[in-house]
Amino acid sequence: MLIQAPKGMKDVTPKESYKWQRVEALAREICAAYGYAETRTPVLEHTELFLRGVGDTTDIVQKEMYTFTDKGGRSVTLKPEGTAGVVRMFLENRLSCEAQPTKMYYLYCPVFRYDKPQAGRLREHHQFGIEVFGAPRASADAEVVALACALIRGLGVEKLSVNINSIGCPACRKTYNDALKAYLRENYETLCETCKTRFEKNPIRILDCKEERCQSVVDGAPKTLDYLCDDCEAHFAELRSCLEALGIEYLVDPMIVRGLDYYTKTVFEIISTEGAYKGTVCGGGRYDGLIAELGGPDMPAVGFGMGMERLLLVAESFCPISAPRPLEVYVAALGDAARARGLRLASELREAGVSAEFDHAGRSFKAQFKYADKLGARRVAVLGEDELGRGVVKLKDMAVGGERELPLADAANIIKAIAANETF
Repeated sequence: MLIQAPKGMKDVTPKESYKWQRVEALAREICAAYGYAETRTPVLEHTELFLRGVGDTTDIVQKEMYTFTDKGGRSVTLKPEGTAGVVRMFLENRLSCEAQPTKMYYLYCPVFRYDKPQAGRLREHHQFGIEVFGAPRASADAEVVALACALIRGLGVEKLSVNINSIGCPACRKTYNDALKAYLRENYETLCETCKTRFEKNPIRILDCKEERCQSVVDGAPKTLDYLCDDCEAHFAELRSCLEALGIEYLVDPMIVRGLDYYTKTVFEIISTEGAYKGTVCGGGRYDGLIAELGGPDMPAVGFGMGMERLLLVAESFCPISAPRPLEVYVAALGDAARARGLRLASELREAGVSAEFDHAGRSFKAQFKYADKLGARRVAVLGEDELGRGVVKLKDMAVGGERELPLADAANIIKAIAANETF
């Protein structure tokens, strides 16, 4: 084959799409229960949005973005994460002028990162995310954690670890950065080249480096929790209290900083600890300065992002997502007049709420029955010239082999009752 999907980008075939639909339906149901409304933003944004929002010291901006110049000479980027685009939408549509908080989710959100493809994280993957704007209290942080846990556990995944940390606000972060730089300075030559560039601009990002030599250096680094100001310390205490009130067990992990520059105060990760995939399923936190950074009012915000491919991988390792209900009726017809009436019968069944399929390939009766069996049809409605002449249709049960004749004029309603009552 000459043309294939680009490396790290994967098709979702009809045989797999029901799994996505199951997760999406559950996510919508849970978001509605929590009072979140859906938002959708373009897949393409001006590059400046991510330079200002995500941060030019992040791996995403430095190494992973799909950026190009469009025909108008503008630098544009396929979005590498969901939050910056939602903030831009929030400001551009003047939602900041409405009563707050604003609670939103995005579900079908393709994101693009040029990185080595791995299980659950492709170069094009999809995110489900939550954003809450205008809610300063830590109860909002706890709510987004609870929502994430509800979705993951709703898919049958029980073995989770909720890990939390606080990285402080800009005020106490400065004190912490000074202490961290003093520690790292002694090991500066050991750091990778990327972390050497982060040393002056944003040293806390070094804690998130995946290079083994950098990880060995930061093991003994100062902890952000030891440098929190009174306000940040009170916020973190409130978060812990809210999680306990919700019955959510958690661990305090002082090494969590997340991979984006906009985070402040709360950061968290939800980790799958058993099954075929062990690792982070969801990550998020508070980003109180991002709205102002992008030209809006000084307004707090908190949220998370969850990779759909990774979520499906984890869910399938615990409890495979069941296939949808099989096709109820396959209408097998032979002869021009019978085919025309059979096509109408299939339409009548669908209007009655019964899933139905019809032969569009001109197969023989025998071939139609084979195809119906391949589709998993529970019943086959047989309509030939003889049945048409007598005003009936034969209904065959593919499981038990029974057969009965039904009046063609009322066949759709009768089959609907049979399907509803699981009788024959």
